Amino acid sequence: MSIADQEDEDLKMALRLSMQQHESPEPKRSKSKEDSGIEESPEAKNRRTQRELMAAAAEKRMATVRSVEIVEDVDIATPDDEVSGKDLSLDEAEEAKIGNSAMELPVVEAEQLFLMIFGEGVSKDVLAQWCNQGIRFSSDPETSMGLVQHEGGPCGVLAAIQGFVLKYLLFSPEETNNVVPNNFSNLAIRRASDNVPVAADIFSSLSEEKKSRALVRSMSEILFLCGSNKAAVIASLNLLDDEIVGAVKGSEDEVIAKSLGGLSVESGSHLQKVLRINTCTSQSRAIQILETLLPVFRSRLGALLFLISALLSRGLHTVQEDRDDPSQPLVTAPFGHASQEIVNLLLSGSAVANVFDGKMDLGGGMFVKGISTTVEVGFLTLLESLNYCKVGQYLKCPNWPIWVVGSESHYTVLFALDTKVQEENELENRESQIRRAFDAHDQSGGGGFISVEAFHQIIKEVRINLPREKVEQLCSTDFIVWNEFWQVLLDLDKSLGGLKDPTGLMGKEVFHLYHFNGIAKSIVNGSQASSSGHEIPIQRPRLTKLKVTVPPRWTPEEFTVNLPPMASSSGTNESSNSTQVSIPQPAQHAPLVDCIRTRWPRAVCNWDGDAPSIV
Repeated sequence: MSIADQEDEDLKMALRLSMQQHESPEPKRSKSKEDSGIEESPEAKNRRTQRELMAAAAEKRMATVRSVEIVEDVDIATPDDEVSGKDLSLDEAEEAKIGNSAMELPVVEAEQLFLMIFGEGVSKDVLAQWCNQGIRFSSDPETSMGLVQHEGGPCGVLAAIQGFVLKYLLFSPEETNNVVPNNFSNLAIRRASDNVPVAADIFSSLSEEKKSRALVRSMSEILFLCGSNKAAVIASLNLLDDEIVGAVKGSEDEVIAKSLGGLSVESGSHLQKVLRINTCTSQSRAIQILETLLPVFRSRLGALLFLISALLSRGLHTVQEDRDDPSQPLVTAPFGHASQEIVNLLLSGSAVANVFDGKMDLGGGMFVKGISTTVEVGFLTLLESLNYCKVGQYLKCPNWPIWVVGSESHYTVLFALDTKVQEENELENRESQIRRAFDAHDQSGGGGFISVEAFHQIIKEVRINLPREKVEQLCSTDFIVWNEFWQVLLDLDKSLGGLKDPTGLMGKEVFHLYHFNGIAKSIVNGSQASSSGHEIPIQRPRLTKLKVTVPPRWTPEEFTVNLPPMASSSGTNESSNSTQVSIPQPAQHAPLVDCIRTRWPRAVCNWDGDAPSIV
């Protein structure tokens, strides 16, 4: 064997040993050139030196790799493709095993990061909110799938993560490409006639392992989304490395809580001293690190660390380019709420401030940016029902029936167990097609009007054959208003491209939604005895089941009164076994209903027990 071949064999052996988790013998070395008596050329000597340095580095990593549990390779669904450990090339496999060492954040970047999040003169109350919120599941059986919020402020971060966790728990996209729920929908239907709470039946059976697995995959997916599916940055704390490695499994939380006892983060310099970051270019490596650091994210700094991870994954410069006004902090004063930019970053990968689709031209070469692509988890807001903004179709119609719900001061989560709640029938598809064409020409920022020229282009694009007198009526002014155009379409027969439905029954939907609020709320008719003998209200996160009835969007308002009950849109009839006539329940109202109506206009909602709360 030649000297070069021997060196190659030595290097390969060192690399193989560095990838093993068990104790390995010291890899053998080739004889030095001085011992062999063979004179080598300068090129060969340089090559040998480089190979020995690489082999030594690989050996040095052996001890670190042994202390980290290597997770099984998994497939993670991404918008562009699927990345899994088993499909890694040799170089990627080396990175997944060895990875990059945790690094310090430069002082200048740490200062920029802190100011970007909190701004100048942040109050101690706001810092306390963001430095005392971990990412933890509820201990209550009925809401065991939910992340609990103890402090105001980080709810935007928790709600976004919660949406992705529900995606993995309910629909398991990592295990199948089919859009099929985990039989939760059928379970809910089977238990509907019993007195046992449906939600308790659905989620109480979830194991801690399954929930942790869903959480880790959710965090990884969000961070890679922020990193344009190329890389993810995971933030941790340097003072916890030894504690985590040395802690007995199950005691990590206690050890970490003790280590963080006197820690305060009140400036960029404080942050720089304790923050460490890992950069991953493979999702299998990111999952491995996140599983190891899960106790850290459960700690009181967990929500803040995840926000930092998302911002660094996106890149601080890119985050500022995303924003309309980068001079403002991402955590809004004076109450410390997560801004819309934070929520949009976690849902779409871009820290834009708006919720409409695409860009809006303000004239003079100025644009404001909205959501530019479809999303996995959507967004609805009470502010749209108050006409303060307009949520675009990207956020209203996500890939999965899960939405973060925003109010003036809080973020919660709305979801369905069946993806069919988002399916549209023929006439609804037609209405959506016309509305999208109209909105594409609407330069008013959601005001609902277009130019006459754009109107003629739209009716040609979507093949609407309007009578001449109707065209002249609509074009009598310099612009066409959507509401007037809509009324004309309602009176125009389907054969002419309109939406006229003589029966008024086509398209009615009945389905169920669930609403989760992670802040502990008092439960009506629920109490527990205190040490003094007095009863105190039970407080816990709240999960509410809502029955939603949606009349056809093209039906005149007065025609929707007392419509006969119809089967659920999910293809099941929960009352099919009943011989009694179904008596319609009176409509109930809460601010959440106004949010739901921005997605399903004129929806009627009913629920049992406590009203759903979005504050």
